[in-house]
Amino acid sequence: MTSPASLSGVFPVLPTPFDTAGQPDEKALRGLVRYLLEAGVDGITYPGVASEVGQLSVAERLSLTAAVLDEVAGRVPVVAGVSSAQAATTIELAKAAIAQGAVGLMVAVPPDRPTAAQQIAYFREVATAVPSAVLVLQNVPMPVGAGLDPEAIVEVAKAVPAIRYVKEETLPSGQRLTVLREQGPATMVGVFGGAGGRYITDELRRGAAGTMPAIELAEVHVALFKAHRAGDEARVRALFTRMLPILNVQAVFRWSLTKYVLSARGLLSSENQRAAGPRLDALDKADVDAFLGDLQDLLLPTHPLRRNAR
Repeated sequence: MTSPASLSGVFPVLPTPFDTAGQPDEKALRGLVRYLLEAGVDGITYPGVASEVGQLSVAERLSLTAAVLDEVAGRVPVVAGVSSAQAATTIELAKAAIAQGAVGLMVAVPPDRPTAAQQIAYFREVATAVPSAVLVLQNVPMPVGAGLDPEAIVEVAKAVPAIRYVKEETLPSGQRLTVLREQGPATMVGVFGGAGGRYITDELRRGAAGTMPAIELAEVHVALFKAHRAGDEARVRALFTRMLPILNVQAVFRWSLTKYVLSARGLLSSENQRAAGPRLDALDKADVDAFLGDLQDLLLPTHPLRRNAR
């Protein structure tokens, strides 16, 4: 099993597929896990904002997280998202995920606790209830999270040693990452980037442990991180530049972009989403198709929906 101190690389956040009736599609979710494993990811994150976690019930989160962990079967580490405004719910989700094999627990800073002292009380309650857990503090900007200043995160991490990693998504993420790495306690062993991977080159230059992007270009993120580990900065920039058109669209359309790309690649049969937000229209999709064509040599061969069969 991967040790808590060695989490690094590409940990994409799985989306939650919904069928035509709007219900979670576990078979499709398992198919996406298999795609990520084939793409060579270092680990998997589920659920998170990219998973429409705010639109899932606690029961759905429990069953879908269990399905992901079962499908992964220990082949890569899984960071389970257990965020909730209520500590009791976070603890319920955390205990289930740890029991089923999650290596880490991603916990977003609750937006209704704007001070470091309030966050410390919350994270201490979670850490005390699951003493074996490795916590990943997710610093999400308002209104989803509290968007803490890096100095406040350092204060929280010093008070709660179970916080071993931070996922920094409040901008500018690179500058914040530098503060966290320079001022964070020794117990905080790494900082991950997020925000769809749109700032990954800056984050890697500043010593990021890895990235937790959406999954639609997972194999390209894997290739980029491989180049980073090899010290090939020119290839890192080249791969990032080739991804940028898709990442720009993803910044606006979020779940709609991810699910359209996965559908276009034969990995999903439904683009349904529960989260509110803009949807791609026909002209948007034509643009995305062209951008995908430009990336074709970097992508795994498309497979029909047999990936979703079990």
